[in-house]
Amino acid sequence: MTTPSRRAARGFAPIEHAIAEGRIPGAVLGVLDLDSGARALRCGGSAQIVPGRRAMRAETMFDLASLTKPVFTATRILQAVEQGRIGLDDGLASVIPDLRQYDVAAAPERRLTVRQCLAHQTHLPAVWPIYTYGDDPARLRAFVLQRAWQAGENVYSDINYILLGIALERLHGAPLGNLDPGFGLSFHPNPVDCAATELCQWRGRVMCGEVHDENAHALGGAAGHAGLFGTADALLDFVAGLMSGQVLGERLRMEMFCRHGAARTLGWEAMTPRWSGGSTCSPASIGHTGFTGTGLWIDPQARLAWTLLTNRVHPTRHRESGIIALRRIVGEAIR
Repeated sequence: MTTPSRRAARGFAPIEHAIAEGRIPGAVLGVLDLDSGARALRCGGSAQIVPGRRAMRAETMFDLASLTKPVFTATRILQAVEQGRIGLDDGLASVIPDLRQYDVAAAPERRLTVRQCLAHQTHLPAVWPIYTYGDDPARLRAFVLQRAWQAGENVYSDINYILLGIALERLHGAPLGNLDPGFGLSFHPNPVDCAATELCQWRGRVMCGEVHDENAHALGGAAGHAGLFGTADALLDFVAGLMSGQVLGERLRMEMFCRHGAARTLGWEAMTPRWSGGSTCSPASIGHTGFTGTGLWIDPQARLAWTLLTNRVHPTRHRESGIIALRRIVGEAIR
């Protein structure tokens, strides 16, 4: 039997090479055996190099970026479904009645369902520079809700999850940033515990302990698509809770693993030939990545989960980090 420690040692070898070449400042790799609960963590490199250098630690918190979507937003929506507070095939307008409220008869956004948004099966665009429209979070939410979004092909869309985040705020009666994400995760981390991300030209400083994503920042720091921070241990704790039934009951957990289209499940990316988790995973595998350099994968048939957290956008996103290839190489190395 291959232990998590051996898997982590194999997986960290290409990561060390990427750090030595200067392609990423640092990283933490975590591997979890879903049967025994045994886990292993490896870390290396720097949590920050600009303006000063700090060493990476296994306990370093990362801006998880789009891992917010499956780990927090999709999970909380499915918990609300489990509680009977909303249905998967209910329209978003059932929770957000003011969605496109000036065109209630014809607005396509009012016909969007929870399931469609979770699985990115909508006409909404991939991304939009919402932060350029102002700096009032309430007004920007109103902009998102009232905008007539141009129809297009189904794509992976931040807007889907911004809307789902607003739905959660309505269900809970509080901003997302006021909710407890659980499992050692946070919307308000201590910067000294965090890996730095980008030297942001818009904000004029290195991001550390505050969300990298411009739209999430403008929406108040926490949104349905980005804003969550966490450690490798916290993500593995989340997976352990998910797979043991502590997070979701069996029916909705199975829904989370069901494909909707070729490459998506409810909140996650399904295994495909060029999948971010590598080519050796079972077809039932799910995973997700984050723009800042993060990723989390679950292979239920191999009874294995792993997370690779890097600060590859530090100090800038405008260079080739090799993160796409590195994720696949690591996923194949730990098998």
